[in-house]
Order: sequence, then structure tokens, then C-alpha cells
Amino acid sequence: MDIDEAITLTQDRLAEEGGTMGDLLGHFRNRISPVLIGDSEWARILECAGRLPIGMGALPFGFELPLHARRPEADFGASLASGTGPAAFFRERARTDKTDETARAIGRLFRQMEAENSPLREIVGRKLMLEYDIGSAPNGASSFPGMFLRPGERPIVGAGGQAGDVGTVVDALVSCVGWETNDAERENVKRAYLAQPEDTRMDSFGVFPSRSREIRLAVMGFKSQEDLGSYLENTGWPGRISAVDSVISRFRKRAQIIRTGVNIDVGEEGLGPTLGLTLIVKQRYTKDSRYWLDGLTDWDPFLDALSHEDIVVPEKLAALAGWVSKPTPLFAKSGRFVLLRGIHHIKLVISGNRLEKAKAYVFMVLSGAV
Repeated sequence: MDIDEAITLTQDRLAEEGGTMGDLLGHFRNRISPVLIGDSEWARILECAGRLPIGMGALPFGFELPLHARRPEADFGASLASGTGPAAFFRERARTDKTDETARAIGRLFRQMEAENSPLREIVGRKLMLEYDIGSAPNGASSFPGMFLRPGERPIVGAGGQAGDVGTVVDALVSCVGWETNDAERENVKRAYLAQPEDTRMDSFGVFPSRSREIRLAVMGFKSQEDLGSYLENTGWPGRISAVDSVISRFRKRAQIIRTGVNIDVGEEGLGPTLGLTLIVKQRYTKDSRYWLDGLTDWDPFLDALSHEDIVVPEKLAALAGWVSKPTPLFAKSGRFVLLRGIHHIKLVISGNRLEKAKAYVFMVLSGAV
């Protein structure tokens, strides 16, 4: 059975278990520490998930956990793919509720993916990731999520002459959320790609329609601090590169860092001052069949390094250490599922030329194809 067949089977099985992602998440409350997500914060996540079809549980979903914040809050992320039951759900929602901006944006994007000889599909495939601001939203929840695409079908690599691919992905995201094309913004994104050294890749593209307009780029695979520093200088990042070097050096003393990645926000004026820094302790390749499998101790050295940072809440870090688990069998009405849990990455946010935030991105993956 290939991966697409396994996902379809899992979606069909999940449909027998309930109607929404809220129904699904309700089964997992006792597996999530209240130190990481409190009860009132969990209720807001369930409210958000209650508007999403349960079939989305067949693709990875999870939480953004702010390790620097005392409050046990979280944002929620989930995925879906064109041509599936969840995609049909949003297509019908867009048809029947003209006020649902998220459904309309998903519909526009999937129409581009499903077009004959679609250049977008050749680059990113059929998958879309959604990130709902819940804990981080000023009013407690944002209904229009961030939308992310990953070039998993045709990776966009540095020095690869793929500026056209970059433009295709950016144009698709901009148009699907109803933004007008901005030539200066598009040119700045292109410049950010052209500055990438060989062996790096454009890992994802994102937009946050509920926030100020910018294109979020994740650039991964920097081999050295020198390569990263040169990249930030060449793209005109307005922060102090010495502040980035200081953070990386501290972590290198305590953990083995394989590669480094950055999240940058690109607008019509250039790069924004906030930088997301991802210190990669485990290289992940999208098409690797073991992509979602973590060893139980893979993250221990990095979590130990985090414990030396004053901004990190120790109780949250201790709770996070117990998140990674072996594949766990679950028994439901429709039969047996297998649950995987792990840490996808941890992002260090540099703002005001200092380390200001640390966020853990944790995932859950369910399969009914067992």
C-alpha cells in the first residue's frame, strides 16, 4: 500500500469516529501536559478544530508551543491535500458560505493545483499546511490561518536557477488569499532566493492573512555560521549578525548542530527585523519513509542546551521532553490506529538583536492502515 492509499484509508476510518478535528482531539487531552496547554487554552483549540473535518487527522497535525511564555498556550496546525475528502469539505463550504475566507482561499489554491499540467503542483504537490493563531492571537483566536506550501515535489535549491519556481509559489499564495500582486515584494523574495548558497533549500513559503502583509520564507541547510552570516548580509537583513552568531555559538557548545536554517519575513520594503533561527539536530527529508520517526533521545542534547537559556520556562521544557513517544496503538470504534508523536523543530526567535522567544513545533501523526 502506498502513502496516498494509506492516507485515504485513514480518512475513511476516521469518518467513522466523528465529524470534526475537535472530536478527534478530544480523545488526546490526557496525553498533553496541562503545563504545555492549559484547560481554557485547550477549549479554544477544540473550538477551532471543531470547524475542521476529521479527515484532516490522516495528515500530520500539531501545536506551536511557546517555551518562553509562562501561560500554557498554543497555536494549532493541520494539513490537507487537494483531491481528498477534506478538500471537498472546504470546496462545499466555499460554495455555501461566501463569508468563509479560509474555504475560499483553499478552493482557489486547489484549483491551481488541479489544473492540467499545473506548474504549481509540479513544485509543491497537492499538500497545504494551515496554522491557526489561537494562543498567540490578541483576541484569543484568528479564523483566517496562515497558509504554507513546501516544494516537496521539485525542491528549490540554492544556485539552482529556480527563480521562476519561486515566483510560481509566491504568486499562488498571494492570489489565493486575495492580495494584489506587489512587484517590489516579489522582487525581494526573488533576491532572497538568489542569495542562497549552494546546498541550501527553500523549505517553505507562507502567508498570514490575519497579520501584516509579508511572505514568510524558511531557508534551510546552511553548513556554517559564515555562510549564514553572508546570506543575511547579502539579503539586507536589518538586524545585527553578531547577535545571531552569539546564539548559534552558545548552542554549538552544548549540542551537535548538523545544519542551520532561518525564517525571514519579506515585504515590499525588504526583510523584516525579526529572524527565526532553526538549529537542525536531525536532518529531515520529505520523501524519506521514516520522515516522522524520532528516536526517543534524539532531542535530549538540544533540550539540555535550551535549559541554559534564561528565557525558557523550565517546567515547559521538562514537559516537552516527554512528548516524543514510540508508535502507540490506539483502539477505536473502527479498529486499530497507530499514533506517532514527535518534535519537528524548535525555532529560536531573534528580535531586537537578542534571543526573545523559543517555540517548539510538535506533531502527531495517525494511521489506520495497520
